[in-house]
Amino acid sequence: MDWTWDLSVLYRGFDDEQITRDFDALKTLVEDAKGMLQGDEKAALENITDAFEKISCLSGKLFNFASLSLSTDAGNESAQMLMDQLMRFSVQISLLNSAYVRYLGKIENLQALIDESDALQKVSFALLRDKKAASHLMDEGTEEWILKMSLTGSDAFSTLRDKLDATLTVDVNGESIPLSAARALAYDPDAATRKAAYEAELKAYTKIDIPMAACLNSIKGEAQTLAEAEHFSSILEKTLFNSNMDRETLDAMLSAIREALPAFRKYLRKKGELLGHKDGLPFYDLFAPITPPGFTPKTFSIEEAREKLVLEMSKFSPEMGEFIKNAFDSRWIDVFPREGKSGGAFCAGVHHMDISRILTNFAGSFSDVSTLAHELGHAWHNRCMQGLPSAMTDAPMPLAETASIFNETLLANAVMENASKEERLSLLEGSLMEATQTIMDIFSRYLFEYEVIERRKDHTMPVSELKEIMLWAQGETYGDGLDETYRHPYMWACKSHYYSAGFNFYNFPYAFGQLFGTGVYAIYKQEGPAFVPRYNQLLRSCGSMNVADVAMSVGIDVRSIDFWRTSLKVYIGMIDEFVSLADQLF
Repeated sequence: MDWTWDLSVLYRGFDDEQITRDFDALKTLVEDAKGMLQGDEKAALENITDAFEKISCLSGKLFNFASLSLSTDAGNESAQMLMDQLMRFSVQISLLNSAYVRYLGKIENLQALIDESDALQKVSFALLRDKKAASHLMDEGTEEWILKMSLTGSDAFSTLRDKLDATLTVDVNGESIPLSAARALAYDPDAATRKAAYEAELKAYTKIDIPMAACLNSIKGEAQTLAEAEHFSSILEKTLFNSNMDRETLDAMLSAIREALPAFRKYLRKKGELLGHKDGLPFYDLFAPITPPGFTPKTFSIEEAREKLVLEMSKFSPEMGEFIKNAFDSRWIDVFPREGKSGGAFCAGVHHMDISRILTNFAGSFSDVSTLAHELGHAWHNRCMQGLPSAMTDAPMPLAETASIFNETLLANAVMENASKEERLSLLEGSLMEATQTIMDIFSRYLFEYEVIERRKDHTMPVSELKEIMLWAQGETYGDGLDETYRHPYMWACKSHYYSAGFNFYNFPYAFGQLFGTGVYAIYKQEGPAFVPRYNQLLRSCGSMNVADVAMSVGIDVRSIDFWRTSLKVYIGMIDEFVSLADQLF
């Protein structure tokens, strides 16, 4: 079977004439829409809403074809050319959207208009949200120029960063391999290989750290300028506004996480002891498999991973199991690492075609199977939003991780049920290893980004300063859980999430998703199959309400620190069990 994804459902190739036809149609739609914001207000809103739906359909198809092609082939010049054209034209879409938001801001009786129109009621949350956004628009006279400058600013630097990452090769034990493959060696069962890969990775970053630092400084500098131009007091305030989330929720979650850090450090120190380390766990062993004496952890072929996922997800919902089977059969997934392909994993949805595309760098560990479950959760989330107007499918960053974390938790608990002590220890280790990343490491990334943004207000940070901040952030969170002589000063270059002026602080949503997904799973365990329709409705509503209201729809108060403490207790309990089993088996 071909384990690369199929993009031909979008276009046959970059010489497909349909690309030109769709691009021309998109330009016409945008131009025509500019004249709709006049006359009868209800009719104008209905017309522009319909126009935006069509614009979303065409732009989504075109952007996905270009970006997905680049994510697996960074040197694809045709894809880059199309992406450049689309990015230039996106300025016109942004200007149209700003004109629409300004128009909404001046309508005093918007709720009454919504009540009178079936079409507007379908997008009422988006309309009311965008009316609030009117106070955060840039000054009309400068907006177009600022947007155009971003094409040669943050967008260009983001593209450069991705190219640097995708084309960097790492010399590990005399073999030159892609960066993504070198990072995958962090899961290798051989300790010498893990350490060699870590040291080679750090050495390789010196080839690109100066341009990487330039990219980060430029992007964060532009993000600060944009926040000020849009009348936000800070980049964080802007991020929370765009996430439909309040500061009270964020502070409650982060406070609970800080309280729980000693437990995670306990886990890391115990893992370090099991691997023969006395001063905490070195960074290169964060993902090391823990193998009890006489036990060999299972590795998976991609066929076995597929079978396992279909089986376990079908137990939760036959519909989800069939969905996952189709995702594999229809080549939604690009599975294996290769040169020119982006590292990590992601899921991209094409809403109007009811399809998703998933990128992974599968190497055969249970963690890789869990990553597949995670990304397929995103795809299932996309499926649950089918039939909604595109304006109501924009799940904010914190809620966007709900289905993915739920899937991971579902898989982990399923395989734990009949596990031996040895298997249970290994599975606990895998779950805690991932949770440490999405809770503890994410907190370090939040601290790092917050500090970088503060310092960027008055100076450009050199490579040495960025490394210093990263080590400080890791020290604040990992503490004595990590061996301070073996941390990772280049994590700022490794993580693509820092490199977008439009998506800052794309870190705390992962912690939110981890802990919120855990809370949602706890409800499922209490209610059983009867919860499945409520769960699917929860996913469907993520773009239709603010974060707190979505959570309250299943009885969760995310503004209360007690909810976050309850979710964290699940992981603290897992840590205690891990330590106990380790003492018994080693």
